[in-house]
Amino acid sequence: MKNILKKLLVLSTLSFTLVGFETTSSAAEQTLSVKSGETSWKVVSKTDNSALELIKENHDKFPTLYEKEIDVTDQEKELMARLVSAEAKGEPYEGKVAVAEVIINRVEHEEFPDTVKEVVYEQVSGTYAFSPVQNGEINKPADVESVEAVEEALVDKENDSEAIYFYNPEIATDTWILSRQVIETIGNHRFAI
Repeated sequence: MKNILKKLLVLSTLSFTLVGFETTSSAAEQTLSVKSGETSWKVVSKTDNSALELIKENHDKFPTLYEKEIDVTDQEKELMARLVSAEAKGEPYEGKVAVAEVIINRVEHEEFPDTVKEVVYEQVSGTYAFSPVQNGEINKPADVESVEAVEEALVDKENDSEAIYFYNPEIATDTWILSRQVIETIGNHRFAI
């Protein structure tokens, strides 16, 4: 059991997306295989399968084992907060958290850049993806609520959506964004995939 817990501790410090896991058993040992992309790990118990059963039955309660997490520096948090502040000025707190989640979702999404900075400053056909970068509003300090919204989005992965876009239909000028599937509306923003 100590060996299982030691291996579990090592696994919990790794960040990866769970693709699948399987168990095999014999009278001599139980094995839990966790696979992520090309990499797999095995947790083996020779005497007691209770730790393996605990992981299998409660894997949703151990998100660090099964979900990709992004490493965000203090500078990236501050950049996110400035973008949230500029994009969601006057929006409810929940909407600010949702804007921060869009940034995180883009970092995690295969079609977007892999870091917060690259996502925020991404250009498509010579135009920045976020208008506050284009018009300079990104350079203004973030308000306290936006800083808190970024922290909540980074910590509270249970309530996040899959949205990778958001827009205000009253001021959106790009008709392409209107074609995206809306999954949630918060305040004046529609969040879409």
